[in-house]
Amino acid sequence: MPAWVDGALVLLALTSLLLLGSSRLVLCIRIVAFQGLLLGGLTLAAHAHALSLRTLLLAAGVTALKGVGFPWLLARVLREAEVRREVEPFVSYNASILIGTVTLAGSLWLSARLPLPTPPISALVVPVSLFATIAGLFLIISRRKALTQVLGYLVLENGIYLFGVGLVQGTPMVVELGVLLDVFVAVFVMGIAIFHINREFDHIDADRLAALRDWVS
Repeated sequence: MPAWVDGALVLLALTSLLLLGSSRLVLCIRIVAFQGLLLGGLTLAAHAHALSLRTLLLAAGVTALKGVGFPWLLARVLREAEVRREVEPFVSYNASILIGTVTLAGSLWLSARLPLPTPPISALVVPVSLFATIAGLFLIISRRKALTQVLGYLVLENGIYLFGVGLVQGTPMVVELGVLLDVFVAVFVMGIAIFHINREFDHIDADRLAALRDWVS
């Protein structure tokens, strides 16, 4: 494996941790875009021994969608919503970083004890993918802004994709592209929903929307 793979995986873990402690939505979108670029490079690294047109197309698709397409869509929604920061999340930023640090340590501990069917491209693939998945789920349930929850969904999917590309060999390309298409559709729909929610209610706080739902019912 190329020597930079471990460095890229460390950056993925650090950027996931940074997302837990960041309140600026513009920075969060840029971090997710950077993760997409890293995943495109890791896709090539996972098949460095036998590069093919299939691998190049998959890496290009991952880079285009995760590194450019999704961030562009979310940045556009952010401009329309006129929101710059995540204010008063359900879990404070200091507590989020603490929880993230403990989760990262737990992921390292758990990955060392998991039996793997095939050797991964790096010993860090499993712990980093577990941590990214859990960090994304934590962002979804601990933040008020719907846009941050969409970012959490993307980070969660990044963890799942990393686990697949770094560990599973021989996955048909149609399956991989199908997953990317599903994510694209989900983010596109959520982006449109956030835009219309903000236009109608002047905010995108998920807890206030839940309170409205309870009042209506």
